Amino acid sequence: MAKIIPFKGLRPNPDIAPQLATLPYDVVNVQEARAYASQPYHFYHVTRSEIDLPEDIDVHSEAVYLKAKENLDKLIADKLMQQDAKPCYYIYELVMNGRSQTGLVCGSSCEDYHNGVIKKHEFTRPEKELDRINHIKTTRAQTGIVFLAYRDEPGVQRLIAEWKENHQPVNNFTSEDGIQHIFWVVDEDNVIDQITNLFATNVPATYIADGHHRAASAAKVCDYFKESGQITNPENPYDHFITCIFPESELKIMDYNRVVKDLNGLSPQQFLTALQERFTITPVGKAAVHPARLHEFGLYLEGQWYRLEAKEGSYTEDPIGVLDVTILQNHVLSAILDIHDPRIDKRVDFVGGIRGLTALEKAVDSGEMAAAFSCYPVSIQQLFDIADSGQVMPPKSTWFEPKTRDGLVVYKI
Repeated sequence: MAKIIPFKGLRPNPDIAPQLATLPYDVVNVQEARAYASQPYHFYHVTRSEIDLPEDIDVHSEAVYLKAKENLDKLIADKLMQQDAKPCYYIYELVMNGRSQTGLVCGSSCEDYHNGVIKKHEFTRPEKELDRINHIKTTRAQTGIVFLAYRDEPGVQRLIAEWKENHQPVNNFTSEDGIQHIFWVVDEDNVIDQITNLFATNVPATYIADGHHRAASAAKVCDYFKESGQITNPENPYDHFITCIFPESELKIMDYNRVVKDLNGLSPQQFLTALQERFTITPVGKAAVHPARLHEFGLYLEGQWYRLEAKEGSYTEDPIGVLDVTILQNHVLSAILDIHDPRIDKRVDFVGGIRGLTALEKAVDSGEMAAAFSCYPVSIQQLFDIADSGQVMPPKSTWFEPKTRDGLVVYKI
């Protein structure tokens, strides 16, 4: 069963929260982050602190992590962020295009991560883990929330709904991308105990939706502190990490699309001919193809859209084989384009569904890319099935929206 704890959150003053809150550090590149360097309270000064250093700085250098600590310490010293007096849970509601999802911000157990109660569905990359390990060890803070999901549990959801109805939020603002962020502090001991006990008795597992590297890094920092003999803070122990856990019924996974730089020496017509072995191809013209069902794809090539439908025999019914991203990888990227490891091959890139299909058209029309593929989104049940089976998805399979913001609460170790 899932072990969660309340913690003494470090939170911004309500009047600067809208200016401070940021998207997760890993959904922007350095150039995009630097665009916010002139905003003094923006949390990229902590999570992407290279924006305060020369442009030629190695983003993984010690100077970057020391700058992150300096910037976080200054927010605290200036009383712009203050730590709660007692361990609390936090309720975080996000509203996007009229759809709402509400999660519980808490400390999740590193032991649960190691023993599989917190289930994964992606591989992680050592260099990305090391980056956040150094960030956590230097700042002594977990600044990025790990996005978890759980199977609907009526007792937990009822308690959260009642708290929202009967208490005022401490934050309620709309970010520049139109997403509303509403945040409550749960500070009553009896409610805290009820939530803790409900997870311990009724929630057998949680699932990483977004934040595999943040979770892996936190678990390795826990191991480091144990091995080094450092003493834990009993109120915010290092053997837990900050998560926001959402019920499955409120979550939405968007498509995660692919673009490729070249056709592996094939002409466009030769490429279409090669595709016919595994797909039924229907020319569509200028109308963008949003796949309407499983095993349907869109292809944008030379200014034209095509609808691709996977033929029987091109997929299996096991949790991985049935995924459309698997079909695309096996029968197009690998078999035709000779792209075998999309995690490291520079000839393929990924475009989250939030950017829309016009982003695919732009990439191809500009000449930067040769072709683009739109995919049908993975379902939350498919994610659960894969995680339960102990398998991993192909990279860049899921894109969750809306995303939680960093900086609304920090887990200080």
